[in-house]
Amino acid sequence: MIVKRPAVLFAGLIAIAFAALAIALASGSADISVRETLDALLGKAPESTRSLVIDLRLPRALTAFSVGGLLAVAGVLMQVLLRNPLAEPYILGSSGGAAVAALLAMLLGLGSVMIDIAAFGGAMAATLLVFSIAHGTGSWAPARLLLTGVVLAAGFSAATTLLLALSPDHNLRGMLFWLMGDLSFAFEPSRTLWLLVALVAAGTLAARHLNVLSRGELQAAIVGMPVVRFRYLVFAAASLATALSVTAVGVIGFIGLVVPHAVRLVSGSDHRIVVPASALAGGSLLVIADTLARTIMAPRQLPVGALTAAIGVPLFLILMSRSRNSHSIS
Repeated sequence: MIVKRPAVLFAGLIAIAFAALAIALASGSADISVRETLDALLGKAPESTRSLVIDLRLPRALTAFSVGGLLAVAGVLMQVLLRNPLAEPYILGSSGGAAVAALLAMLLGLGSVMIDIAAFGGAMAATLLVFSIAHGTGSWAPARLLLTGVVLAAGFSAATTLLLALSPDHNLRGMLFWLMGDLSFAFEPSRTLWLLVALVAAGTLAARHLNVLSRGELQAAIVGMPVVRFRYLVFAAASLATALSVTAVGVIGFIGLVVPHAVRLVSGSDHRIVVPASALAGGSLLVIADTLARTIMAPRQLPVGALTAAIGVPLFLILMSRSRNSHSIS
């Protein structure tokens, strides 16, 4: 069912986002009340409570929200770029390149800063490699780009398996958590937050171009849109968002695939609504998943990527079933 009034949709998504953040700040191995959380944010709580909320939980919750939003928006852009409903942020091999580079850095015993740099460099290098191979000597087609990304992603997966097999036992747990998504060390949300704000603003302003491009390059060219340059911009924006997300928290799947479908099912296909709504929904979903990861088996933490998959798979199947039923009725 499509919501006819965007204001209602955004009001609901904003309320869900604030509720998810509030629950994330109040929940954990040491539960505190919403009142104590608010006092901590206002500087009125004891130092121990304030430190727990401000120094530990707030940066993690904001990182989860911004990364979830970035992955959802990147998924929207990739689906427009490739004109494929199954496209998602990692489809061009960025997660595989980041994983190989980050695991190599861990295997060499490098520090967290170097691991982040390696992951970002690996993600960008993999994406550029996919694009250069698919481009060849002429113009690239979405199907060619998609096929190249899938093949190279399989190669990166094999390299990742080999690195895990060669790694000493004491490194394996950290490597596996990174591969499945881990927000335990997410204390600097500013980079991902600023990129999310910039990407949502740019995507909303360019929504008319995204609407036209999603209908096909020929129609975009007919109305006078600079198709080639705009495709490059979309490609660069989605790649940067994916690379920075992987660098911040590792590989977290399904958000970039499921959230855009859910938003389009509720709001329609106008990207003036789809882009900001996807950012809010993706951010809220990852905050909820991370809160569950911290609290289900507290004080032990689960890899958040496993929970996003557990949430995403049935949600995606439900969305596909509803979409099929609506088409059969119409």
